Amino acid sequence: MPTTHLRTCHLCEANCGIIVTVDGRSVLSIRGDSDDPLSRGHICPKATAIADLESDPDRLRTPVKRVGGAWHPIAWDTAFAEIAARVAAIRAAGGETAIYAGNPNAHNYSIAPQLPLLRKALGAKAMFSASSVDQVPHQLVQLWMYGHNALFPIPDIDRTRHMVIIGGNPLASNGSVWTVPDVRTRIAALQARGGRLTVIDPRRTETAAVAGAHHFIRPGSDPALLIALLLALDEAGLVAPGRLAAMLAGWDAAWAALRRFDITRLAAACGIDAAVIRDLAAQLGDGSPAIVYGRIGVSTAAFGTLNHWLINLLNIATGNLDRIGGAMFSTPAVDIVGQTGSGSRGRFHSRVSGHPEVLGEFPAVAMAEEIATPGAGQIKAFFTIAGNPVLSVPDGNALDAALATLDLMVSIDMYVTATSAHADYILPPCGPLEKDHYPLFLAPIAVRNFAKYSPPTFPPTPGSKSDWEIVAELARAIAGAQGQPLPNIVPPRDSLDRMLRNAPRGLTLADVEAHPHGLDLGALEPRLPDRLRTPDKTIACAPAELIADLAARFADWLSAPPADGLVLIGRRHVRNNNSWLGNSHRLAKGPPRCTLMIHPGDAAPRDIADGDRVVVRSGAGTVEVAAEITDSVMPGVVSMPHGFGHHRPGVRLAVAQAHPGASVNDLTERHRIDPLSGNAALVGTPVDVAPVRSAVAAE
Repeated sequence: MPTTHLRTCHLCEANCGIIVTVDGRSVLSIRGDSDDPLSRGHICPKATAIADLESDPDRLRTPVKRVGGAWHPIAWDTAFAEIAARVAAIRAAGGETAIYAGNPNAHNYSIAPQLPLLRKALGAKAMFSASSVDQVPHQLVQLWMYGHNALFPIPDIDRTRHMVIIGGNPLASNGSVWTVPDVRTRIAALQARGGRLTVIDPRRTETAAVAGAHHFIRPGSDPALLIALLLALDEAGLVAPGRLAAMLAGWDAAWAALRRFDITRLAAACGIDAAVIRDLAAQLGDGSPAIVYGRIGVSTAAFGTLNHWLINLLNIATGNLDRIGGAMFSTPAVDIVGQTGSGSRGRFHSRVSGHPEVLGEFPAVAMAEEIATPGAGQIKAFFTIAGNPVLSVPDGNALDAALATLDLMVSIDMYVTATSAHADYILPPCGPLEKDHYPLFLAPIAVRNFAKYSPPTFPPTPGSKSDWEIVAELARAIAGAQGQPLPNIVPPRDSLDRMLRNAPRGLTLADVEAHPHGLDLGALEPRLPDRLRTPDKTIACAPAELIADLAARFADWLSAPPADGLVLIGRRHVRNNNSWLGNSHRLAKGPPRCTLMIHPGDAAPRDIADGDRVVVRSGAGTVEVAAEITDSVMPGVVSMPHGFGHHRPGVRLAVAQAHPGASVNDLTERHRIDPLSGNAALVGTPVDVAPVRSAVAAE
């Protein structure tokens, strides 16, 4: 007999409400929940992939151990005991351990309280995550300016009059570091009420296609545009922080640093005419609610941290920080800001390159060197949790080679991927519909305050374990093998209930469960004085590290002319989600999406025709891909999507291997980072492109 179940789609940051109809353990349909107060019935194609994940014949159902080149089933207790014994031996011999946590962990509330238990049991100084691939600049700026890394300014798109998006494409991403389901309808509503959407991007993205204005910008030159906008506001007498003026520390020092630059020179550097910049500044400074929002394109750049500081200064300068219709701060049901530490930078440094820790982690770009470089502190045991860094971290070939040298590798993963293929043990979690869900990290960055708890749709399969159980039991086994006190394991529901009760709203889990479609807690409200976590309750507008970066590194960049040749940028598609939905047959169908977009003016002199196979080379490696000739990318720029490259040996993903594509991170380079945050600088990788026939002849 078919039954229906209310859930939240956990596959991206939009957190859309869904209705899952099942018959036994078979999924009959997944559709949008029109009564969900946040998503209002919207879903994207990814939601249907939940059914593929649940029933995928390639998904591992039991733990496996690699013996030679073959995988053999192994009992949970045996796997835990063997792993624990090997960790104890490695640590006793002086070997270091490390953890990499992938993007799906941000969508899984239950695993967060368990990760510290595993890290402590391992004694792991080296913690890595997907955060330093794409979002740490946000958090570092928030730590420095507002006193806590999780104080994210949220674009209030539903009430703004002008939204400027720089390097973001929410129509493909459904929002990124911004929980905003049904963004297309929200953009249409903005335009229907007479508002404007402006997109600034080296590619005419899906979002740019519906915007009132789109401006190409040279990849990596975002600080030049942002500083020019600030100077244009200053020039026109439009700097008006409003009620925040009394809360601004270092405001004059920030302006003194900015006024050393010249709009004309900055405009030439970013490729946007000075008149266009002045006009945009005038629009932002006209007194009406406006937002500047920057995302992947400005985060994954050499000046990622500088970019986000400048974006925050723009929202402050126009009076649009903590203002209805501007960039606002949530008052969520679970207050991460009030219940976690503020964050840190530089308490310790990585062994090989001396990278400072940021929020307790080293940059993901340091993994390969920390594993492969001999000496005291070399990583010998490596644990990955729901991550595929061989495809998602720069210079995947180097990491691929490094993983093969480990004494022990353990992957908590549903699949044999390009990364977990190196593991000695793969410990697979249960299917997605056997887990509960709460948007612990994503509700606090939503366009409305809301809470929603989703119980499991299916009872647990006998012998299966959820991610949190695997991590917790692994931590206990490893601690026990070393004679450490056994960690206390608190079930996630109990932790969630406690966090709800301890937040200012004082809700309980039962209160949230009483609203299965979701509990609407209202629109965002101006609350910054209450939310600030700086010691003096001011906004730190001139962090010393950023002033220094502006005066030295950016000034040096501005004085050097851009190099000739092509540069690479990434992109995503609404039917892709990094590398972790590549095996969904529903999402994989359709025209090939792993192509190299190239402008006609760049294709013609290279004798490249549409659809030709081309070789793309960088300082990190070489890939082969089909060319897609289009004027949607600006001249001098080529674009490849991320999340592909499932052709590597050992991968067991039938659908993905039928559409393997090429990994853009075989081209991105480990040395290209934002040194303040350690974030990978994926944008603007220099590349050469040639038809396969020419490349073969040259060899």
